[in-house]
Amino acid sequence: MGTYAVTGRASGMGRAVADQLRAAGHTVIGVDLDDADVQADLSVPRARREAAAAVLSAAGERLDGAVLAAGLGPVRGRERAIAQVNYFGVVDLLREWRPALAAAGNAKVVVFSSNSTTTTPGVPRRFVRALLAEDADRALRGVRLFGKAAAPIVYGGSKLALSRWVRRNAVLPEWSGAGIRLNALAPGAVLTPLLEDQLASPAAKAVASFPVPIGGYGDPSRLADWAVFMLSDAADFLCGSVIFVDGGSDAYFRADAWPQSVPLRALLRYLRRMRSFARR
Repeated sequence: MGTYAVTGRASGMGRAVADQLRAAGHTVIGVDLDDADVQADLSVPRARREAAAAVLSAAGERLDGAVLAAGLGPVRGRERAIAQVNYFGVVDLLREWRPALAAAGNAKVVVFSSNSTTTTPGVPRRFVRALLAEDADRALRGVRLFGKAAAPIVYGGSKLALSRWVRRNAVLPEWSGAGIRLNALAPGAVLTPLLEDQLASPAAKAVASFPVPIGGYGDPSRLADWAVFMLSDAADFLCGSVIFVDGGSDAYFRADAWPQSVPLRALLRYLRRMRSFARR
């Protein structure tokens, strides 16, 4: 049996993952605002540091895996908190936990992304670049022109930056070379408290009209099945993937956009990057 950290443990998909892991006999250290082993507001840098340390202490500096499911939806007026929780609330914790994950020798990490990464139109590239450069202030300045419509852009952009962080880091010696498999799960319209709130809001009609080719909404427990699978030995060869479980929405909008061949320039850039790490 293993020891796993799960953020967003109090509700939705994070709760479903934690419940499944505990039912299987694993030790779960849950992180959330309340109803969790470690209570923390992940929108606050100091609270993230304290939460990361508390999890490491509870785990004895060794983690067999982690599921980063905590996130904020596109709520108007909370743009800064959305960026802080959805991006930094994952990246900052994982950096602190990386040595404990490496200590396990064959750890798995599942980051909850979203199909909003590919279905939200108009996300500025500069917003994503700024988050990846860890400059939240610059990122948020770049979306001011969207006014009241900024929250969905920040939500989609934060998840897009997060997915790119996963793919960039998953292949590096510090992660894959240390036996850590880092992957992302990108759900679509899943019937969590977040979606229920949206369906009860003035935006309900727009939310309900979003294309889901198979119809209906996803079940949090079924998404938890995917996360648990990605933590298992069956996922040993899974590295740097973003897996869409969204009822077909991503395929509906982007049938011909993926897969793409690697441009020669990108391949050369990757090889130079690998050589620089090899010389360290």
